Amino acid sequence: MRELNETLTEAVLDPILARDPAGPRVTYYDDATGARIELSALTLANWAAKTANMIRDEFGLTPGARVAVLLPAHWQTAAVLLGCWWAGAEVVLHADPDAELALVTADRIAEAEAIAEVAALSLDPMGMPVRDLPIGVTDYATSVRVHGDQFRPGGIGCALDGESVSEVLEQARKSAARQGFTSADRVLSSGSWETPAELIDGFVAVLAAGASLVQVANPDPAAQQRRVTAERVTVQRP
Repeated sequence: MRELNETLTEAVLDPILARDPAGPRVTYYDDATGARIELSALTLANWAAKTANMIRDEFGLTPGARVAVLLPAHWQTAAVLLGCWWAGAEVVLHADPDAELALVTADRIAEAEAIAEVAALSLDPMGMPVRDLPIGVTDYATSVRVHGDQFRPGGIGCALDGESVSEVLEQARKSAARQGFTSADRVLSSGSWETPAELIDGFVAVLAAGASLVQVANPDPAAQQRRVTAERVTVQRP
């Protein structure tokens, strides 16, 4: 298999940015709180760039570094993942003690105690910081906003749990074909991103197809049909 000379973020996001930078790319609902957040490809890329700059400039990570991402399926997680991949980092979805950085929710900080650097996300829709963080833990929301929203990649490592960019991209494209995604689709999903397979099927495959994602947390079955209509959903997955 020929290895790509671009990061996974470039491979999946650049074609979308060239074709439709302003259209909705990730729309996030939390039915438990009533939150709705919508990001265009350009806004998602800006968040990813800020994250990549934070990873490189604040934490000093270089391409090939391992980053543990202990986060739920969420729009901020999408930005974190794309930022990690843009920085050339390898994402692992568990508290790997060989990781150099962990990005976690506040309730999972203890899982990352063996990892040298930890940044916590509140996942607050208004970008509020995590309160009462332990000493030595960085607040993602406070830190990331000071970094630039443009990024120039400087190298590539593995992308996801030991798999190369080419391998993950191939799996994502096969998954998109299997699920019937096209660039015209709006994909509704409430699936988790806790394993590499779930992450590829529920997130990377959507971007690889050029489709857009409507991700729902704590789904209310009574709201589903209204949401399908309102969001012009064309594909529904678990």
